[in-house]
Amino acid sequence: MRILIVDDERPAREKLRRMLVAEPDISAIEEARDGVEALERLPAFAPDLLLLDIQMPEVSGLDVAASLPAPAPCVVFVTAYDEYAIRAFDANAIDYLLKPYDQPRLQRALQRVRERLAQQRLAATVAGADAQAAAATAQQTAATRPPLPAVTQLLVPERSGTRIVKVEQILWIETADNYVILHTTAGEPLMRQTLAGLLEKLGPRFVRCHRRAAVRLDAIASIANLDKGDGEIMLRDGSRAPLSRQYRAELEARLHHG
Repeated sequence: MRILIVDDERPAREKLRRMLVAEPDISAIEEARDGVEALERLPAFAPDLLLLDIQMPEVSGLDVAASLPAPAPCVVFVTAYDEYAIRAFDANAIDYLLKPYDQPRLQRALQRVRERLAQQRLAATVAGADAQAAAATAQQTAATRPPLPAVTQLLVPERSGTRIVKVEQILWIETADNYVILHTTAGEPLMRQTLAGLLEKLGPRFVRCHRRAAVRLDAIASIANLDKGDGEIMLRDGSRAPLSRQYRAELEARLHHG
């Protein structure tokens, strides 16, 4: 099991690490000092589990959980405050460790994580052996297992701190070298991310409309025709996004099917 400890207090991180070292099936442990650093470490480290503090500067643990890309790692919240428990389980947390906790309490949380990971491995094995049987298994599992947290917001690092951008505020997205511009109802923050990678996180609400742009489907008000099959998308706030003929058929099909 690969574990990422996320806590802004060094003693809390060190306590968790000491306890985790005693567990036989943990292969790697890394630490992050805040939510932004945790999200930056995710792609390269690929943890199975986040042990996540809730109250941290700038970006809370709940914000981190809401920003996890799919497939998301398991989440166990570790906090000194019991008032966040309901919101934590709403974020599909597997467990909620209340500080101060002891080794047996941590072990119970880890056992729940092991059971969840075993279920996921079993589903993957079935998928590899028999695709048709895997589809049926996935339907059954989806009915009994909580869905992974959806990305409802993005964390955008800026010089003065970190901006939290709600997905529902994003109207369209435009590439700019190694960045993307998020055209939102509250400004145009710049995010270091590829367009393809961002669309993978945002899911079916967004569709590519140009090789350098994508648009949120329910933000489209109308489409104007231009020469040679190209077009221009009119958004509900009055702004405009480009539409190339290469992507027009797919966009119109997605609009037609809702």
